[in-house]
Amino acid sequence: MTGSTSYANLRLEKDGHTAIVTLANPPANTWTREGLVDLKRLVTDLNEDRDIYSLVVTGEGEKFFSAGADLKLFADGDKALAREMARRFGEAFETLSQFRGVSIAAINGYAMGGGLECALACDIRIAETQAQMALPEAAVGLLPCAGGTQLLPLLVGEGWAKRMILCGERVTAETALRIGLVEEVVEKGQARQRALALAKLVDKQSPSSVAASKKLIQGARHQPPMANLPVERELFLDLFSTEDQKEGVNAFLQKRSAEWKNA
Repeated sequence: MTGSTSYANLRLEKDGHTAIVTLANPPANTWTREGLVDLKRLVTDLNEDRDIYSLVVTGEGEKFFSAGADLKLFADGDKALAREMARRFGEAFETLSQFRGVSIAAINGYAMGGGLECALACDIRIAETQAQMALPEAAVGLLPCAGGTQLLPLLVGEGWAKRMILCGERVTAETALRIGLVEEVVEKGQARQRALALAKLVDKQSPSSVAASKKLIQGARHQPPMANLPVERELFLDLFSTEDQKEGVNAFLQKRSAEWKNA
């Protein structure tokens, strides 16, 4: 396992084909302008690393995944700063959402506001039993501006999205699992380990197939199935131009493990 300290408020490690990003801005792992800029840069760098197939995002410490933005930034009502921070949040989490591999949020504590929006930008969410999640922005005169109003309803439906955003309702890990906000709940201290185990399953999948399939799945957010079905067939055919397709089929026929090239 190797490490890097070149990203603000973020710690990057690599374990095999998995990148592990730890949100590290104690005490509450809040987002700064520099951290958001560097999250976008970090994910862009990972997209160019053909040896990385999956990404696990977690928080430093035992209490917080991330408490979101530091509200001190908005205390004086600086509209120019607010505009820039909204843009930085959007660019960072949209880049995370478009990571070509599989992203897994290991929610190890409170995920509030922009912290929850970071988890929403990931493909899969695993929460520890003590974790709590909320989008409380309206309670301080703001609104979720980093995807929360759009991505939360996709997962939990309009009713629960309104309970969380309009009423400011905080949900426990158990409730989050029941309403579809997270895919799994594990014991305290186990989210990272479980996320890494899930990432190991990704290692067995063709990176080329994962990238194309993810594009199609997320495309269903914007278009009806009939619009995407022809694209699905085209992307299937496109895989026949990759080394991974030949390797995958022949490895299966030869009863051996595939050795992916991500090409």
